[in-house]
Amino acid sequence: MWKKNWRTTTVLAVFFLIGAAVISRLFYLQVLNHKLYQAHALGQQAGFQEIKGARGNIFCANSQDSKGASGNEEIKSMAINRDLWTLSASVKEIENKELFAEKLSSYFGEPKDFVLSKLENDSYAVLKKDISAEQLAEIKNMKLKGLYWQKSSYRYYPQEKLASQVVGFVGGNEEGQYGLEGFYEEIVKGKTGILEDKRGITTDEAQISLDGSNLYLTIDCNIQFEAESLLKKAKEKIDIQSGQIIVIKPDSGRVVAMANYPLFDLNQYSKEQSMEIFQNSAVQKLFEPGSIMKPFTMAISLNEGKIGPDDTFTDAGFIKIGKDVIYNFDHQKYGQRTMSGILEKSINTGAVYVSQLVSHDTFFDYMKKFGFTEKTGIDLQGEVSSRNEELRKGSQMQYATASFGQGIELTPIQIVRGFCAIANGGKLIKPYVVEKITHDQDEVPTNPQISNPVISEKTATEVTKMMVNVVEKGFGDQAKIQGYYIAGKTGTAEVAIENGKGYYSDRTIQSFIGFAPAYNPQFLILVKLDNPKVPKSSLSAAPIFKDLAQYIINYWHIPPDYETAE
Repeated sequence: MWKKNWRTTTVLAVFFLIGAAVISRLFYLQVLNHKLYQAHALGQQAGFQEIKGARGNIFCANSQDSKGASGNEEIKSMAINRDLWTLSASVKEIENKELFAEKLSSYFGEPKDFVLSKLENDSYAVLKKDISAEQLAEIKNMKLKGLYWQKSSYRYYPQEKLASQVVGFVGGNEEGQYGLEGFYEEIVKGKTGILEDKRGITTDEAQISLDGSNLYLTIDCNIQFEAESLLKKAKEKIDIQSGQIIVIKPDSGRVVAMANYPLFDLNQYSKEQSMEIFQNSAVQKLFEPGSIMKPFTMAISLNEGKIGPDDTFTDAGFIKIGKDVIYNFDHQKYGQRTMSGILEKSINTGAVYVSQLVSHDTFFDYMKKFGFTEKTGIDLQGEVSSRNEELRKGSQMQYATASFGQGIELTPIQIVRGFCAIANGGKLIKPYVVEKITHDQDEVPTNPQISNPVISEKTATEVTKMMVNVVEKGFGDQAKIQGYYIAGKTGTAEVAIENGKGYYSDRTIQSFIGFAPAYNPQFLILVKLDNPKVPKSSLSAAPIFKDLAQYIINYWHIPPDYETAE
């Protein structure tokens, strides 16, 4: 009896011990070391590789129907990505080197011996780089054993030279340099991530895009092209050294065009001998603006109630400041003139007289209000500015010359920003070049930034009327367009000697700035020409302004202010 029970008990005990061992092992595997073995399992089901998303594209839009308010029409690519292929050969796999070399040599346009020389290596040979997708398709049809190809991506600029200093480029280190490519590098560049290649059971998990964001510009390619063409013609006709044109919407700060001369081919940037050509002088180069500064001098005294538009001043042709003497351009004498007449004839002595009606502190405070002591904040790489601190502590003579734009330095975009306040009723805007940023289905528009008034609307209107008179009956008459009231001002400035005192005797910067229609401005244009071979801006910059303004009026279908006789 006992023997039978002993056997049963032993069998049960063995089964119990085996079951306990199994349960203990399962507990160890599934509970205590659950994460470790889960990782092993995932490792067997998935592979990983590092990948990088594509760089975002840059586009500009036709603004013909929107009159520059937005870009919803024809889209043009300014910067995109293109794929190129590198052909290589695994030499050991080639069955007949002679035939292999013969077929490729006829396609490459090279002697067969040239291709054979590439195959002297026993294992691997690079045959040709920068093969396009179309060319690769033809080569694939040859079905050559031992031939391989590898893809690489590069930045391509379809418009080549258009807005080259604005767009910038991607350098050899694959980083954006200059312009938009540099400023928006962190937004446009593709992100680096890990690609998980799953095997077995998969799930439809959402994938995060590593591609960079796309930029849609405020720039209208047609107006940009026209502006650049006019600068090129200015080189041919009056031999400018360089030049810039800015077109902006004065109510919002949208930059419609920013042209530079000379330009460079973005696809061939490495061939340029001087890096200076990459500089966008519209935002990266200071200059003394000359007489286009006079409307601001007038606005200050008007806004402070020191003068009225019809007040008079008698010009003797010169004015003494201590031991120094300031003369008018070409030593002209204009006699009695109204405040409007001072701008019409661009009288230096009149500008000095008007500036002396306010204190130096008041004058400088307005310089700050107009943004002439700070950067504009435009979204382009490398913007510079002068704080004009020398003027703050300056002498009576320095304030006198600053009233007509000498001894004070600005960038073209700074002076444009200041004039926008006159054109839009007194508000300072922030200029911008990117209309919106998109990423997949997300879209982030740029909201215009507009300050409280820096001058009253009344003052802005009075200065505008004076600038209209400059074009109607003053030195700006070369900018007149029949049927439209144009507000404008000429400027011919001396060029300061670099790292020295005084000015060059044979160099000038000639400019014209204006907006139209004067009492409902749709656009504002600055034309700045460096060292043209004519004596004054009424013969150089003003006609260019007229041509570009007429183009925009026709392009945007802007109705006239008044009827004209045929």
